[in-house]
Amino acid sequence: MEVMGLEKEGHTKKVLSKSYNQNFWKDKKVLVTGHTGFKGSWLTLWLNKLGAETTGYALDPEHDKSLFKQLNLQKKCNNIIEDILDKETLEKVILDFSPDVVFHLAAQPLVGLSYTNPSLTWSVNVMGTINVLEALRKIKKKVIAVIITSDKVYKNFEWDYAYREDDKLGGDDPYSGSKAAVEIAVNSWRQSFCGNLSHQSQFLKIASARAGNVIGGGDWVRSRIIPDLIYSLIKEEEVLLRYPLSTRPWQHVLEPLSGYLKLAESIYSQNNNDLESCFNFGPNLESNQTVKSLVKKCLIY
Repeated sequence: MEVMGLEKEGHTKKVLSKSYNQNFWKDKKVLVTGHTGFKGSWLTLWLNKLGAETTGYALDPEHDKSLFKQLNLQKKCNNIIEDILDKETLEKVILDFSPDVVFHLAAQPLVGLSYTNPSLTWSVNVMGTINVLEALRKIKKKVIAVIITSDKVYKNFEWDYAYREDDKLGGDDPYSGSKAAVEIAVNSWRQSFCGNLSHQSQFLKIASARAGNVIGGGDWVRSRIIPDLIYSLIKEEEVLLRYPLSTRPWQHVLEPLSGYLKLAESIYSQNNNDLESCFNFGPNLESNQTVKSLVKKCLIY
């Protein structure tokens, strides 16, 4: 796995120069928001296998076939079903648990839904993140926060190269715009509230992780290419591709998750302020494939 933008972010290569340390996670107290979702379920399972003490905070999974339910993850973590917008409940959970590491994945993740419910999208994505960061400011021990956003935070210039961490933020649709706003909020909180001044926390360290085009088992959310393909096959319907020739840097879900784990471990273990930054997680450009090519490979299997 490789992080895009190596030419401008020298510290990025160091972060992924080796795999994460399994021993690091044993007995670590880890909070995963959005743990009932696709990526959150995989991350919760992984942390369980690594021996971490995990608390999950999210809404109920939307699908009966969800990976969270299939893996019986409610019995493998401290499963808290609450709304990220409930600031008081969230703060109480965070302060009572006092995590060592937080992976914030709770979000409204769909571009289509962001058009029909933009207010919810902006509230969950921006204010939900701020609620997490505000609670973490009150913890009086070292705590690492990895805020998961999206590769759609960038202004789309249709460039031929992978976006770099210092490229211009943008987002024309409500989802992309809200995620770009999250990046601005995270940077603001990091600059304003992390440090040794009287209004700052010397314990809180924050990074953001940008990834997209993530595929893998257990994803049942509609309007994504693989779930839509599976739904069509189950119903024995034609597979409709909206943009068959569009090229995407597809990556398996375990690839960015391994990067998130390594990033959190590196920030916790190293005295390196450069790691408290933003990171793109994605495959080598040579792995890009069209939507049509991806679907053909799936149909073969």
